[in-house]
Amino acid sequence: MVHAMRIDVIVVDAAALALSAALTGVVLRLALRHGLLDLPNERSSHIAPTPRGGGLAIVIASAIALSFLSALGAVERNLVVALLGGGIAVAVVGFIDDRHRLSATVRLLVHAAAAAFALFVLGGLPPIQVGESVLHFGWAGSVIATLGVIWVLNLFNFMDGIDGIAASEAVFIVCSGALLVLVHGQYTQTVAVGLAFGAAALGFLLWNWPPAKIFMGDVGSGYLGYVISVMAIAAARDMPAAVWIWLILGGVFFVDATVTLVRRAIRRERLYEAHRSHAYQRLARRWGSHERVTLAVMLVNLAWLLPCALMAALHPGAAIWISVGALAPLLLAAVVAGAGRRDSDP
Repeated sequence: MVHAMRIDVIVVDAAALALSAALTGVVLRLALRHGLLDLPNERSSHIAPTPRGGGLAIVIASAIALSFLSALGAVERNLVVALLGGGIAVAVVGFIDDRHRLSATVRLLVHAAAAAFALFVLGGLPPIQVGESVLHFGWAGSVIATLGVIWVLNLFNFMDGIDGIAASEAVFIVCSGALLVLVHGQYTQTVAVGLAFGAAALGFLLWNWPPAKIFMGDVGSGYLGYVISVMAIAAARDMPAAVWIWLILGGVFFVDATVTLVRRAIRRERLYEAHRSHAYQRLARRWGSHERVTLAVMLVNLAWLLPCALMAALHPGAAIWISVGALAPLLLAAVVAGAGRRDSDP
C-alpha cells in the first residue's frame, strides 16, 4: 500500500524549492560583487569565469525546511541533529575552502569528525540486509559506515565538475529514495527529509543547469554528499536493504569516482589534486557539451538504475546481488569512457 503524502510536508518542500532558488540568485549577486569566481585553467571543464558558492543556498534552504519538519513532528530530532550538526560543519569547511584553499588534511579531519558524529547520534550502523539475513555489524559496522560517509561526501566533490551534474544527481537520489520507501509500503521520515533536500537542490539547479550561471562550490557538493550518505544510513533503520538501494541510485557517481580514484592511486598521483580524468569530464570534452553528458546521466538513472533500485526494494533478499548487477555495466562503461586515464590521454 502506498501511503498518502502529508500536506504540511508538501508545503514545506515547495517553500524549500522557492527559497533555494531565490537565495541562489542572492548568492550569485554577492559572488559577482566580491569577486568569488571560479577562474578557468588547464584542468577546468569551463571556459569563462563563473561565480561559485551557490551551494550555500541549498544549505540554508534545507536547514530551514528540516527545522520546520522537525517542529511539525515529521522528522525525529536525532536525525535533524545528525544531518545539520555534521552537515553544517562540512558546509562551513567547504565555504572556507571555496574562498581560501585549505589543506586536504584539515578538510579530511572535519569530514571524519562530521561522519563519526552522525553515526554516534544515530546509534551506529543499523542492521543491514545481506541475502536473506539481516546482520548487525556492531562497532565494525560503525567504522565502515563512517568511512563510507567520508567517501560519499568527497566523491560528490570530485563529481561536481560540469554544469548541472551534481545537483541533478542529488535530486534524483534523494527523491527516488523517498519514492521507493513509499512504494515499499511505508511513510517514514526518510520521505519527508528526502523530498525537502531534493526540493532545495532543485531550486539551485534552476541556476546551475547548462550553461550554468553559478557553480555549487565545495560548500554545496560536500554537504549534499554528507546528507545523502547519512540519509541512506537512517533509511536502513526502517528498511534494512536501504544501503544497497541507495548504492544503486548513486551508481553513476560511485562507479566513476571509484574507478578514477583507483587508477590515479595506482599511478601514485596526488588524489586531491585537481584533474579532468573522470569519465563524465572526458565525455564532456569528447561530446563538446555539458548538457548532453548531464542528460545522459539522467537517462541512465531513470531508465536503468531506478528500475534496478525498485526491484531491490521489492525483493530485499536479493538486493545485494541486484546492486552488483546494476553497477557492473556502469563499471564497464566507465572503463571504456576512460575514467582515471591521464588528462593528456585520448
